[in-house]
Amino acid sequence: MKKKFSIRLADAGDIPLIHSMADIAFRHTYADILSPGQTDYMMDMMYSESAIASEMKAGQVYHIGMADGEPAAYTEIEPQPGAKFHLQKIYVLPEYQGLGLGSFMFDEAVEYISKVCATPCVMELNVNRDNSKALRFYGHKGMKKVSQGDFDIGGGFFMNDFIMGLGINGGQL
Repeated sequence: MKKKFSIRLADAGDIPLIHSMADIAFRHTYADILSPGQTDYMMDMMYSESAIASEMKAGQVYHIGMADGEPAAYTEIEPQPGAKFHLQKIYVLPEYQGLGLGSFMFDEAVEYISKVCATPCVMELNVNRDNSKALRFYGHKGMKKVSQGDFDIGGGFFMNDFIMGLGINGGQL
């Protein structure tokens, strides 16, 4: 049965919900890609309630995706200098994957950016080089690989990512 999707802007009251969804979705996504130690480290670094609160205070915008009124996904968009935005996070809970919610959330992120940046701009995101499912998804959504890197995140861990980009409002990569 087709689910009805909606989206809303998150606020500080949603921090525990985002943390809880991250604990499920992030761990599920990277179970076969990252070591348990790196997953735990990244959860603490990027998805602790204090980390999410700090990101919100710094101007990063979170959205909650709903499926039939139930929280099922989230995104985080970080404005950057030079008409650039970074889609820091886009995750769908496992039981809602394959239903079109990820595509809905991606399209809503692009729509949000196109509204807050009326001039040509670019959206970028990092994708783990071993996450073939995500690479296919973003390619299907029109994103192009623009660079790659091995980013030291501390604790002896690295994010080995492709940077993918998408022009918005006529923005050029």
